[in-house]
Amino acid sequence: MTIEMVIPVLAAAVQCGTPILYATLGEMLTERAGVLNLGVEGMMIIGTFTAFLALHLTGDPWIAVVVAALCGGALGLVHGIVCLVFQGNQVVSGLALTIFGVGLADYLGTPFVGTVTTGFTPFSLPVLGDIPVLGEVFFRHDALVNLSYVLPPLFWLFLARTRWGLALRATGEHPAAAAAAGINPVLVRWAALFAGGALVGIGGAYLSLAYTHLWTNNMTAGRGWIAVALVIFAFWRPGRAVLGAYLFGGVMAFQLRLQAMGASVPSSLLLMLPYALTIGVLLFSSARGKGRGAPAALGVNIEPKD
Repeated sequence: MTIEMVIPVLAAAVQCGTPILYATLGEMLTERAGVLNLGVEGMMIIGTFTAFLALHLTGDPWIAVVVAALCGGALGLVHGIVCLVFQGNQVVSGLALTIFGVGLADYLGTPFVGTVTTGFTPFSLPVLGDIPVLGEVFFRHDALVNLSYVLPPLFWLFLARTRWGLALRATGEHPAAAAAAGINPVLVRWAALFAGGALVGIGGAYLSLAYTHLWTNNMTAGRGWIAVALVIFAFWRPGRAVLGAYLFGGVMAFQLRLQAMGASVPSSLLLMLPYALTIGVLLFSSARGKGRGAPAALGVNIEPKD
């Protein structure tokens, strides 16, 4: 296999990994505040559909991104109402959110199946796009891919170097201690749910605005669940999330390339590859140490004051 054959696969890995990266960072932000959200798949598909619909109505892809982010954030707040207000089970609430989101998107989106839109198109970044190999792999994509490059370092700076990041981490580790230090842990969790949901919504928006430029049911195809698994694989660290997202993106790109080449492997087995890798990732993470890096108060509701 020559370098000319490898470069397109690597570039496709970046493209396929981008929506997973957005969703992973969104879920990671929420979990670092101590809230487990298994509704990522439902939030992501709602982001995909609302972005498509907004683009279809307005013709402006950036408005579509904002709409998807707001809808994702709103669903995060719905999860917050169940878990923060009514002290509901976070696992059950997240699963219900996924079922609701997938069902609603399929119901509302059925009349639009196959409708093609414009959205974002690839372009070459000045100077960077001319770098041999690296330029072709990383710097000749659309605006949302380029934006995704700056999110992980900003995420790390936020967590490690800001008061707000410290408040978020303190809330995820020990809400009572955070409250004793003058932090409002409930408010922090509300903010994390909205911001994390917004990132998940943008990840979903990428699928209809840049990846396919059309709408079809079940476009996320389990990417939300992959994002949840990647948070564990990354040990709640944004840098490792990048590697994991591109790893999964590479597997997706590879199986698509094999199908296009007419490989004598059943298509069902090729489609299974990303999800088989998800299981492998979870097994690997468990072998490295159960709960390693997980916030101590993850999944634990904050008891209301008397």
